[in-house]
Amino acid sequence: MLRLTLPVVLCFAAPALADTFDEIKVSAGQKLFDAECRRCHAVDSKDPSYGPPLTNILYRGAGTFPDYDYSTALSASGIVWTPAALRAWMEDNDGFMPGTKMRHVGIEDRTVQDFILSYLAAITTQDNRAVEGKD
Repeated sequence: MLRLTLPVVLCFAAPALADTFDEIKVSAGQKLFDAECRRCHAVDSKDPSYGPPLTNILYRGAGTFPDYDYSTALSASGIVWTPAALRAWMEDNDGFMPGTKMRHVGIEDRTVQDFILSYLAAITTQDNRAVEGKD
């Protein structure tokens, strides 16, 4: 009976552990975002910043946040901010897309990138209300 009980318990525990791990990744990502990105990027469109807000950045077209004065290089790029594109941007934004206004980032550690991407995914909604300025 014990042989059967342990696998059954582990099957039910796995989703809870996965949720806990995701929460830890998002929390770590928020701390890393605050340390690496927040000084220039807000997550709320009402919060003043140098760069555009990054709420709903995932799968948004580059250079499309309303009322932000993007460089021609970024606004004409046609890039969509997929996780892979954001990872390349974090690692070497100057090499990924020369001619933008953003200073060089250089976050090369893939674990740090993963945590920041987890946080950005957590602040991305399906309807992109924050991008449109609706609350």
